[in-house]
Order: sequence, then structure tokens, then C-alpha cells
Amino acid sequence: MDLGLKDRVAIVTGASQGIGRAIACGLAAEGASLVICARNTEVLEKTASQIKEKYGVNVVALTADVTKLQDIERLVNQAIATFGRIDILVNNSGGPHATKFQSTPPEAWQPGIDLILMSVVHACRLVIPHMQARKWGRIINITSISVKQPINDLILSNTLRAGVIGLAKSLANELGKDNILVNNICPGYTLTDRLQELVNIRAKAAQITQEQIVKQWENDVPIGRLAKPEEIADYAVFLASERASYINGTTVAVDGGLVKGIM
Repeated sequence: MDLGLKDRVAIVTGASQGIGRAIACGLAAEGASLVICARNTEVLEKTASQIKEKYGVNVVALTADVTKLQDIERLVNQAIATFGRIDILVNNSGGPHATKFQSTPPEAWQPGIDLILMSVVHACRLVIPHMQARKWGRIINITSISVKQPINDLILSNTLRAGVIGLAKSLANELGKDNILVNNICPGYTLTDRLQELVNIRAKAAQITQEQIVKQWENDVPIGRLAKPEEIADYAVFLASERASYINGTTVAVDGGLVKGIM
């Protein structure tokens, strides 16, 4: 199936490792040019080099912190300066600290808001005019199953990612006329560094081994295993493609059936 992504230009944030890296690789495999960012310069540049070598596409790597508006501005400006267009925006970032509500101090909320919600607001605001000019665009937000089924001890994620879903649905309604499609992906338990961080926290709290925590999660998933980042990326690449031309305003869990609700 031709996904129609050859020569498209995609910005992927948080792309040096994990799900973001897998999405960048998936888009590159389809011939898209990339502008990728992350905070760790060494890991980011290594990722960019590997993608260029394997897929033969143009990759611009820019060290950036998506909690800082000026960094997002540099990212978008660099994409336009290099390629003259932006077709696809994948908003992806790490999660906020794992914590319960009563143990979350007031000062912890704003950093979480900047990371999870405002990073998406700023990136969308800067990218949308370029998409409108070409009457084509795809915005894909990588969120979490927490927007469908809140996860214990992740009060910041549970609260703030829901805001991203509301924003995305509003943008989908506003921008559909411009052929700009906005969708959300909710990964389940996925084998990333972020998941390992949660495993460590849960194992210490429960005073059991990390292997026991992973086994508990695997038992919760009808498929019986955790996801690979590439399995999340495959759906993101499809949503970014011409083949997804009538999918707009959706929030889909890619979770092996973990979410127990019917919607």
C-alpha cells in the first residue's frame, strides 16, 4: 500500500528514543523528510545519523526542550528554512512525575502543564498556518491510555492529557475544512525508558520485584504482553498518510485491549 508520504515533511518531538524514535523511523521508511528534536544532543544526533544511513532521507536534528516556547519556535523556523513546508506534526514528550494528588505540591503543576499541554498548544499554533497555506496537514498527539482509563499514581498525566484530547477535538472541528486532520494515539504499556521508570516506582512501593510488576501488567493485557514502540509507530504513520484521509478527531488506544471500557 502506497501511503503517500514520500517527500512529506514531518516534525517529530521527543524523537531520540522510544515511541518518538520509532515514529521518526516509520515516517522515514515511507520517504518523509524529518525535523526531530529532543533534549539530549548526543542521543539525538546519533538517532538522526542512523535514520539518514538506513533510510536515505533528509533529517534535521535540533536540540530542544518542548516546555520552552522559544525552542519550539526554533524548531518550526528551522523546518521552514530547510524544507519550506510542514506537512506532519507529531507531538510526543515524556510524562510528568508519577505522584498521587495529595503528595503533588502546587509548584509541580505548572511544569506538568508546560510539558504535556502547552507544548502541544504552542507547536500547533506555530505549525497550523503553514498547513493551512497548503490545505493539507496531519497533527498526531501521542498521549496515554490514562485519557480513557486513569492510571493510579499518575495524577498529573491523568489530568493534563485529558486537556490535550479536548484541544485536539476542537482543532479537528476547526481545521477539517482546511484538510488538516487532528488525531490522538493512546499507547498502552510500551517497552520504553519511561515504562522502566514506572516499573521501578511501582516495585519499590509494593516491595516486590520489577519482574513481578511487569508480569502483572502483562496479565492485564488480553494479548498477554507489552507493546513494542514500533507497534505504536505503525498506527501513527498510517494516521499521517493519505490513506487516513477521513479519520479526524479520534482518540484511539493502541494497547492490546488493556482499556476495559467499550469506547
